[in-house]
Amino acid sequence: MGFIPTEESKKMEIEEFMRMLVTCAGLNRRKDGEEFGGLMPASSMEVDDYGDKLVCVTSGVSFLGLALVDLLFSRGYSVRIIVDNAEDMERLRELEGSLEERFSNRRFSAVLAKLTEDGSLLEAFEGCHGVFHTSAFTDPAGVSGYTKSMAEIEVKATEKVIKACARTSSVRSCVLTSSLLACIWRDGTLQDLSPVINHESWSDECLCTDKKLWYALGKLRAEKAAWRTAGDNGLKLATICSGLITGPEFLNRSPTATIAYLKGAQEMFANGLLATVDVSKLAEAHACVFEAMNKTASGRYICFDRVIKGEAEAQELAQKVGVPANKICGHSSNFIPCRFDISNRKLVNLMSRTLRSCYNNQS
Repeated sequence: MGFIPTEESKKMEIEEFMRMLVTCAGLNRRKDGEEFGGLMPASSMEVDDYGDKLVCVTSGVSFLGLALVDLLFSRGYSVRIIVDNAEDMERLRELEGSLEERFSNRRFSAVLAKLTEDGSLLEAFEGCHGVFHTSAFTDPAGVSGYTKSMAEIEVKATEKVIKACARTSSVRSCVLTSSLLACIWRDGTLQDLSPVINHESWSDECLCTDKKLWYALGKLRAEKAAWRTAGDNGLKLATICSGLITGPEFLNRSPTATIAYLKGAQEMFANGLLATVDVSKLAEAHACVFEAMNKTASGRYICFDRVIKGEAEAQELAQKVGVPANKICGHSSNFIPCRFDISNRKLVNLMSRTLRSCYNNQS
């Protein structure tokens, strides 16, 4: 999940990004007068000759982006990462220069492209077989890390990403990172409301607006805009509705996105809807869905590996994310609980088939 980072979190992510690429790509000493070969503006980029193995990841220096890039490298993909502002691009150059080392393996490249500009996106995606749009927009200045205006920006950016994918001659499919929040916020007083939330469930836009759940609203509107735009432009699309992303150092790496997700956490907890997913498992789900889109995979997929149940689990999560426990489980008695079940069966079945296929091929 991408976000507008604080200075400290931005530096941590970029440093981790560089360390990860050192492992994946190998290092050579810089030659005098040589530019950093891994980074280039989209306008000067040449199409990489990697065929179906070249993919693009938006917000590749985010918490999820890093995990996804690492996994894609391990699966033999070449990865083009979008850096959406000159400041981040310069930070990468500064870190590379301070190490006096550069990447010699052309399997990685980072390009400067604005997610809100059609032209730069089109150039960035050209030559790629697929696109993983992991970006989201959160604002550290906002009380919850996500303001109403950020929701509007996210919708517009998502529309432009999907249109750019469809306009290229190479991109065949796109995987969009949505959120479980786009599925779970519904009016629990309705008599005909299904007790099971799955890939067919959608949050109520009016309810999100009334409760000022801007992050949920942004993910909901962005995903709906993606489906509408993909349908209008004939692009193959899949969306992954993720629970709260966790993993090693996730608080330091993705603080504003975590705070934004947890707005309304007490009500989610009371209704059995507060779910989390480890970042490595989420990355694996993205890759699995993408690879299966050439066959039968399509539509929406809910992704989580844990539902927070009971005060002990809620307090454990609160400690990990660095918030008071009562932000998650305190005062939950104020809500009339309507217990729901979240189903990720569609994704589990897909990944199980993939594992069986890999086992059979090895046998």
